[in-house]
Amino acid sequence: MDMKLEVIVVPVSDVDRAKAFYTQTLGFRLDADFPVQEGYRVVQVTPPGSECSIIFGEGLTDAQAGTQQGLHLVVTDILKAREELTSRGVEVSGPFQDVTGIFHHAGDSDRVPGTHPERASYGSFASFSDPDGNGWLLQEVSERAPGR
Repeated sequence: MDMKLEVIVVPVSDVDRAKAFYTQTLGFRLDADFPVQEGYRVVQVTPPGSECSIIFGEGLTDAQAGTQQGLHLVVTDILKAREELTSRGVEVSGPFQDVTGIFHHAGDSDRVPGTHPERASYGSFASFSDPDGNGWLLQEVSERAPGR
């Protein structure tokens, strides 16, 4: 049985501000904006090239705005992706790798500035947040691990 991750709910405080950030600033595709009833609105957007979308709106989650952390956008070139996002006005951290070389730690701890020395897939990251503080990471993957 196939199981595919299709949607992640992202808690936001201002739906229209989030919609503008994700569609106009980041360039996500707007899939839906359903103002169903007072206090219940569903907005779905999808990153370019992704099969997984995010949903935000009103009445969708009890989570506090800005509490979603560790969302990953996989890119083939971390430096080009960072450059494009900063040119769109997004404040993106400099590229970094984790001290372990495996994955990144939570928050800003154990970051080593710069890309992975060999630019190994899965080894370089950069981070940014949406207007509410939901945390995103860019992760460079130029070659997938076997079986992925």
